[in-house]
Amino acid sequence: MARYTGPKTRISRIFGEPILGNGKYLTKNSNPPGQHGPSKKRKAPGEYALQLKEKQKAKYTYGLLERQFRKTFEEASRLGGVTGENLIKLLESRLDNTVFRLGIAPSRPAARQLVAHKHVTVNGDVVNIPSFKLKAGDTISLKEKSAGNTSVTSQVRGKNPKFNWLDWNEAELRGTFIAYPERESVPENIKEQLIVELYSK
Repeated sequence: MARYTGPKTRISRIFGEPILGNGKYLTKNSNPPGQHGPSKKRKAPGEYALQLKEKQKAKYTYGLLERQFRKTFEEASRLGGVTGENLIKLLESRLDNTVFRLGIAPSRPAARQLVAHKHVTVNGDVVNIPSFKLKAGDTISLKEKSAGNTSVTSQVRGKNPKFNWLDWNEAELRGTFIAYPERESVPENIKEQLIVELYSK
C-alpha cells in the first residue's frame, strides 16, 4: 500500500500546522522549509498555489496519495449536494480515520497500521482495507484476540465527545458510525471549496 513515509515535521512546517503529528517542533522552527529560512522574501502565493496547497493539506491530513484522493473527489462530485462537504464526509467515513476518531489508535498512521494488520472488525468481520468506506450503523471494534493484546489496548484512549457522529462503548471496546458528519462538526482546518475550484479548472 502506497503512503507518505517522509519527514513529518517538514510537512507540518510547509502548512504551519501539526497535520502529521503533535507539532512539538513547530514551536522551535515554524518557518517553511528552505535554505534561506525566514530571511528570504517570499512572494505572495497566487490563486492556483493556494488551491494546490489546500489539496495537499487534505491529502497529507487523511493519508491519501494523488490518485486515491482524485477518485474520492470524483465520487464526492457524483453525490447530490455540496461537493466540498461531500468530500469531507467521504474522507471522514474511511475506516482508518474512524479508528483514529474513536480513539482506538493515537494517530491516523497508527490506525492505518492496526487495520492493515487485521486487528479491526466491521460488523464482526475482519477488514484490512484502510480506505474501506463505512455506512451509517456500522460497528467497529477490535478483533477478540487483539482486544486481549495489551500492546494494542494500551493505545486506546476513547472518543472525543465532540465527534457526535460516532458512538463509543468503552467497556466493550466497540464504536458505531452513526451518520456522515456535518462539515461544522469536523475540526480539520481545510478550505474544501479551494479544492473544488482546483479540480474544476
